[in-house]
Amino acid sequence: MGKVYLVGAGPGAPDLLTLRAARLLEKADIVFYDALVHTDTVALAVNAKKVAVGKRVGKISTDQRFINRSLVEAASKYETVVRLKGGDPMIFGRAQEEIDALKEADIAFEVVPGVTAALAASASLGISLTRRGVARTVSFATPRIGPNEIESDWLTTAAAADSTILYMAAGQAPQIAAALMRAGKTASTPVAIVENASLENEQRIFTTLAGLTASALKLAGPAVLCVGDVFAAEPIADASVEHQSRMRQTYASRCLAG
Repeated sequence: MGKVYLVGAGPGAPDLLTLRAARLLEKADIVFYDALVHTDTVALAVNAKKVAVGKRVGKISTDQRFINRSLVEAASKYETVVRLKGGDPMIFGRAQEEIDALKEADIAFEVVPGVTAALAASASLGISLTRRGVARTVSFATPRIGPNEIESDWLTTAAAADSTILYMAAGQAPQIAAALMRAGKTASTPVAIVENASLENEQRIFTTLAGLTASALKLAGPAVLCVGDVFAAEPIADASVEHQSRMRQTYASRCLAG
């Protein structure tokens, strides 16, 4: 039997992959990759069979049971199986369902962490999720509920945290903002929306909960909603995507040269 690696592809930019993730892709025999994984990242799997198993809201998606079954079957045919997930596998990535399927089939697996969208957005904004005297608690949450899933009490946690990052929430932004205000957040609470974090086409919007209730966001890419006092607009030139991209490319060149 082969081994299955659940690998985090990071928020988008291929050069935010971990070294372990890149090396596994290079030696992979087969790769099952998410819809939001960058094509240049998938291309690192030069010798692998590549299978798209993406999930996108409002679009045709791969059934999770099919993915679970495919991983189990692939482990009986290939030595190195990579399940390439956007962001970090353990943050809203359905990793546990795949882990449970692999455990049930007695197949060896390993999880390789990746940079989750919340951290990429924070880095791009140049705004720390925590700040002395202002933010000591951080919440990662999603209001999205799948078919036949039990309602979660995400709102209580999101409203109580000093800094809250909401995944898969942009499509319901006005309703979410209103709910947070009903739960105790002030109308003037700052909000930063980051679309396509870490990519060249990244977009940022600064507003407040009150402003968000009156807006109709039109975003084409994945976005996170960042809520909390630390997210008041702070123009920091060195936080630009272009600057970070140059810095990462310089670092990568030095690593390759060394």
